[in-house]
Amino acid sequence: MTASPAPRRRTVLVTALAVAVPVTALASGCGDGDGGGGGTASPTTGTAPPAGGKDLVATSEVPVGGGVVLAAEKVVVTQPRQGDFKAFSAICTHQRCLVARVADGLIQCDCHGSRFRIADASVARGPATRPLPPERITVAENRIRLD
Repeated sequence: MTASPAPRRRTVLVTALAVAVPVTALASGCGDGDGGGGGTASPTTGTAPPAGGKDLVATSEVPVGGGVVLAAEKVVVTQPRQGDFKAFSAICTHQRCLVARVADGLIQCDCHGSRFRIADASVARGPATRPLPPERITVAENRIRLD
């Protein structure tokens, strides 16, 4: 006796969902190129560094109106205005190249010429069409840490 088609379809559907859910969760958690996954760019100011996180850079190393690209961490930290620090993914949303530098108020990707504004990582010039995803940071004791 053979199994009816209905139970087989259920089995295939359940199997397909079991495979699709982890892949979707993984893609959204790794920055899927749509600007999602990252968190906020708003720093938390405190008196002591948090227990977790990774030390990125001293606040004195981030110029006002500019920023620094931290290639090893794949993060770019900017300071649009005195004391206002932001952090974004340093992976360009166009073709996933590492951005090269921060100059003239723009985060610059040399692969295809995309430019992003230092205040919010919005696209100033394409071919990228999506902003750089924000990264969560903490500013404490003149240091910037990735949360």
